[in-house]
Amino acid sequence: MALAVPRTWVVGEVVAAATLNAEIRDQFNDLIAPWISYTPVWTATGTAPALGNGSLFSRYKLIGKMCTYTWEQVMGTTTTFGTGAWGWSLPFTAASPASSSTNFGYEGQARGHSATNWYTGAAHVAKGSAIVRAYSHAAATDWSSSQPHAWVGASTNFLNGQVTFEIA
Repeated sequence: MALAVPRTWVVGEVVAAATLNAEIRDQFNDLIAPWISYTPVWTATGTAPALGNGSLFSRYKLIGKMCTYTWEQVMGTTTTFGTGAWGWSLPFTAASPASSSTNFGYEGQARGHSATNWYTGAAHVAKGSAIVRAYSHAAATDWSSSQPHAWVGASTNFLNGQVTFEIA
């Protein structure tokens, strides 16, 4: 992971191979590197949910300090949904820009599916947080056991989302 700021070159400078590798190859490799699998933890602000025989998959792509994170969760017949607002752990903590307000966050999209309907929402990572939450557009509230619909333990109930954020 190359996090260095590209250097300023000087006319007539003799450049060593190690410098070229660090300045060009390593940063280019960030762009073409594969996505990395990550096992998130599904949480809630109240009683913890339990995935049971459901599945939860996520991965991320890191380019410098920019992380794009995506996840998919399929409910199983033994999934329990807990209480309170749901969240999913991130592989990195989000940056807290010094000049930002207390309400600053990174936004993405989320979508859920019941046996018959699709639900759209927003994914949100608060500054300094390592949790992504999903919000319902229709109800203007956090996704939970009853939002954006009454979730049931069946593979026809699933959700996914994506968000891009700066890492700390």
